[in-house]
Amino acid sequence: MVGSLEWGPAAERPGLLAGPVAAVIGARPEARVAEIDPELADTAAFCERYGVPPEASANCVVVAAKRGGEVTYAACMVPATGRADVNGVVRRHLGARKVSFAPMAEATSLTSMEYGGITPVGLPSGWPILVDEAVAATPEVVIGSGVRRSKLLLPGKAVADLPGAEVLALALGGTR
Repeated sequence: MVGSLEWGPAAERPGLLAGPVAAVIGARPEARVAEIDPELADTAAFCERYGVPPEASANCVVVAAKRGGEVTYAACMVPATGRADVNGVVRRHLGARKVSFAPMAEATSLTSMEYGGITPVGLPSGWPILVDEAVAATPEVVIGSGVRRSKLLLPGKAVADLPGAEVLALALGGTR
């Protein structure tokens, strides 16, 4: 397992998951969950405190893509060591004129998840999930659980296999 956390089957601990995550996690027997201090949910603090290598952690960012007055939302899964190429790869892939990070209130309202805990598991139906190829290739990756008080551990391949997921060269900077 990754880091110093006590990982257990996520399906057996729904109280550590946001509602939409708990609703679908039973179909993912490989998913593990661990309780954390919610004050340490942000990646750098989390990795330092729990001994999780940053390259074993991924962040989920929600973007709003605009074209012709229409707004669509997508999730981008990038390694903690990089950042999403929102104005390049993401914009072109979504066919948008403009893409920006969704405001916190919108992201939390639309996903029914807590800011700092948003995850691609349990996102609204139809949302594209753009997964960086490095995340998909990670044997075990730590991601959000929908709440700040826990983290999920999944094989990168399981993230890439989520409904609506597409694997792309998405991240800028950091190690790849």
